[in-house]
Amino acid sequence: MAATQRLELRQSQTLVMTPQLQQAIKLLQLSSLDLAAFVETELEENPLLARADDSPEAADPREAAEEVLAYGPEGGEAADSLEHALSEALPAAAEGPLDAQVDYDDNSPADDWGLSGPAGGSGAGGGFDGDGEDFEQRLSRAPTLREHLLQQLQVELSDPGERLLGAQLIEALEEDGYLRADLEELAEQLGCPRARLEALLARLQRFEPTGVFARDLRECLALQLAERDRLDPCMAALLDNLPLVAARDWERLQRLCSVDREDLIEMVAELRALDPRPAAGFGEEAVQAVVPDVLLRTRPDGGWMIELNPDSLPRVLVDSRTYARVVGGCRDLREREYLAERLQSANWLVRSLHQRATTILKVAEEIVRQQDGFFRHGVAHLRPLTLREVAEAIGMHESTVSRVTANKYLAAPRGTFELKYFFTTAIAGTSGGEHSAEAVRHRIRALIEGESADAVLSDDAIVAQLRSEGVDIARRTVAKYREAMQIPSSLQRRRGRAFAP
Repeated sequence: MAATQRLELRQSQTLVMTPQLQQAIKLLQLSSLDLAAFVETELEENPLLARADDSPEAADPREAAEEVLAYGPEGGEAADSLEHALSEALPAAAEGPLDAQVDYDDNSPADDWGLSGPAGGSGAGGGFDGDGEDFEQRLSRAPTLREHLLQQLQVELSDPGERLLGAQLIEALEEDGYLRADLEELAEQLGCPRARLEALLARLQRFEPTGVFARDLRECLALQLAERDRLDPCMAALLDNLPLVAARDWERLQRLCSVDREDLIEMVAELRALDPRPAAGFGEEAVQAVVPDVLLRTRPDGGWMIELNPDSLPRVLVDSRTYARVVGGCRDLREREYLAERLQSANWLVRSLHQRATTILKVAEEIVRQQDGFFRHGVAHLRPLTLREVAEAIGMHESTVSRVTANKYLAAPRGTFELKYFFTTAIAGTSGGEHSAEAVRHRIRALIEGESADAVLSDDAIVAQLRSEGVDIARRTVAKYREAMQIPSSLQRRRGRAFAP
């Protein structure tokens, strides 16, 4: 068959991801903290965006609406993003839905997926403001582990060569304070005998926090016990058999350590008082408090009142006055096009924030409706729920619901929960119906916590109890849930309770 060339006309439909739609989808899955950082970057880069609470010229954009209309089609009333989010009306269909199903090329470069993230953009650096930390920032933060060890290194070691080797060992430390690098390889890289490196390591292991520079868990605990003058032969034998401690094989440990029951109880208590991660307190970032995106309160009639948290919504608006004032003084077409592009970007950001807020509220309302029993009676009444069920109920795409529930939190009288918490798999019931996997896990924990020392429940006994309560569950599923909750087996629990003082 001969190969020939020919021209054909084909008609097809495709949905193209515009930069604005990409930005709207990106905003939908950001947490409140990431969203605030993103909006801050946009405020720095776009002169036509302003904060609604501190911009006097943009405080009443409606007064400038008529001026903007005179200069181009992008003008109009400019309500800020918070007013949009808290309004009763949903965005019009022409404004671009956030749950559009999109075909895209997996091989497209990352830069084609919209604007830069919260850390990107030209506003992130430049000038003296971004060149490192200032004096007050250095004083306000706690020293890192390496800084703390280098300070001790300068005091304890006077030889410049040892200081250099010590600094290299500090750099080889892992984040938890352990030195897991091979000393033979380090000695070869540093060009020194291994014996010298080991002697230096012994000195560094006396640094604070005690246990740092240990090469394994046993050595870490031994360093702490040696500092307390408690590393006797019996305790050393206990450290040599840490797997038996984890398995709670107390009878065998008594024989190996040559101690009686009372002494072993005291030794194990001392062991539990030690810190297996001595460097955990260094270099930790400040814990960020969770800012809920949705607030749930009870109404006087017993129903639920669901509203967005104003503190998690950035309040920005389009600075129409600045546009109206500047566009008239444009000297050429390029400047006018730049202002038009900035105005379009500002308007789209405000609309995207509005759509994001209303979508979150719609999804949260459906979750509360579906999980009404949980909010009223607790986790035992949590019902199985999938993303597809919520998406079908509110008329959105499943991927949109997935983005909305990522990194979003709901504050209720029962506590603060991530929206994804309410989506759990289903476990069949013995007489039909389904049970939430999270509710079953909660029931397993309650059964184990309520068992007595002389009647420890095995996994088979838990299965029998759950089936009597209408939950059709397999033994391996009970074991999987128990291990995920870090609950020991019945044999380990029996040993531990028999050994307890």
